[in-house]
Amino acid sequence: MQRTDTVIIGAGQCGLAMSHELSRRSIDHVVIERGRIGNSWLTGRWDSLRLLTPNWLNGLFGPVPGDPDGYMSAADFASTLAGAAADISAPVMETTGVTSVRHGGDGYIVRTEQGTLSCASVVLATGACALPRVPAFASGLPTSVTQLTSLSYRNPTQLPDGSAVLVVGASASGLQIARELALSGHRVTLAVGQHTRLPRVHRGADILTWMHLVGVLDTPFTRLDDLERMRRQPSLALLGDPDRVDLDLNTLQALGVEIAGRLVAVTEGRAWFSGSLANLCASSDLKMRRLLDRIDAWIGARGLQALVDPPEDIAPTRIPDDPILSLDPRARGIAAVIWATGYTPDHSFVDLPVFDRKGRIRHHGGRVGNGLYVMGLPYLRTARSSHVSGARRDARAIARDLIARPGWRAAA
Repeated sequence: MQRTDTVIIGAGQCGLAMSHELSRRSIDHVVIERGRIGNSWLTGRWDSLRLLTPNWLNGLFGPVPGDPDGYMSAADFASTLAGAAADISAPVMETTGVTSVRHGGDGYIVRTEQGTLSCASVVLATGACALPRVPAFASGLPTSVTQLTSLSYRNPTQLPDGSAVLVVGASASGLQIARELALSGHRVTLAVGQHTRLPRVHRGADILTWMHLVGVLDTPFTRLDDLERMRRQPSLALLGDPDRVDLDLNTLQALGVEIAGRLVAVTEGRAWFSGSLANLCASSDLKMRRLLDRIDAWIGARGLQALVDPPEDIAPTRIPDDPILSLDPRARGIAAVIWATGYTPDHSFVDLPVFDRKGRIRHHGGRVGNGLYVMGLPYLRTARSSHVSGARRDARAIARDLIARPGWRAAA
């Protein structure tokens, strides 16, 4: 049995950032990756996906090549991760699945497809988007309707030319997929639940530049009134397009996408939608306006008005006069339903009593307890925790906590 101080599970941005921080502290460790480095970016994303964050926010250990204001493809980002792993000589065991993590001796026993390791601490860095979240009522759809998820969807050629498609979910994934399908000639209906709305550019700069400067991304989890609500927030509705175009329900409707409320049930093959579309859109518009007002106040307080563009009027989300409340997929000629209803982490290999009644791993800023840590979850420590720019910060905090544990040196 191999012995090491720490086992990191997952070689994405979080796992590599953690490896770097442990190496800086001369802590012996191993990074275990079920596929290649950056596996999820290579195998779990559709072909045209680009990162939502501009390149200047995507450097793990230094600037990434290319236009700092550009948006990297998923495949290019996976290559960047592989290069970063080589730069820091990360001890990665690729194509090695983890089968279990259990208590053992003075630490943990990690069983893998290539052997067993014992260690004093474990960092779970497999991320938040390992498994698609699909409602149970999906089984009620007609068997003639192809069902895909945002993890299994690759490109419009998977569907018959010009066919009708129902996309369920209006977070970034759902909006981007709906847009791509509409541009390729498909007739798209989008089921809209809770969602965000943001302009790609505000007053001449990328919205994430403003969020970075104003400090929106950096509020610590300990200062939030409702942390669980923040962790349930949909992803930012942005598109990593070189032309920096907006992506929202108005731009989709201009492309011919029909919007409906949240899909709440499928009975006898018929899909039923909530009547709350107007309220959901009004809430999304209000939150956007509050953020833009905060940015404008920050600009004004620093006397920067003359250095930036004037604010633009943003039209409210348009609501259909007679929103769809139900439809028969067969009568509509719907060939496929794409579930963009979110993701869940996959910690099924963790054989420890660390989960709540909903199956979510319990943690405090990434610390689970007794030398067990988790990374890559929404608002782990700040809003950056879901972005590449948050990986180094979270890893640094966890590394400090790891070596400060009583008895750490003896256990290691």
